[in-house]
Amino acid sequence: QVQLVESGGGLVQAGGSLRLSCAASGRTLSSYAMGWFRQAPGKEREFVAAISLSGASTYYADSVKGRFTISRDNPKNTVYLQMNTLKSEDTAVYYCAAAYMKAPTTSQRRYDYWGQGTQVTVSS
Repeated sequence: QVQLVESGGGLVQAGGSLRLSCAASGRTLSSYAMGWFRQAPGKEREFVAAISLSGASTYYADSVKGRFTISRDNPKNTVYLQMNTLKSEDTAVYYCAAAYMKAPTTSQRRYDYWGQGTQVTVSS
């Protein structure tokens, strides 16, 4: 079992930045590809970013490409999502997830463990 806990969410003005963290316990994250997803009010949960087991490969949703950066620190068992130039449409609950595989994936069905989420609110 892997327990994931997100942190770093909050209220920020449009154009600002936040860094989300996802800390794992139970098992080492070095065996998992990791992803970030988000769910806005009234919408389905959607893919944001993913990173391979080694950190060498990353995927991004077109809506965040160039503004968000996913990274991982395997010795610290933590994954990050640096979010810059935030927009009001980035407002959502952000979830991290772990997939027992090497390559990053955008498919939610491939993820085995999920965190509880952290709220990000961007005011315009």
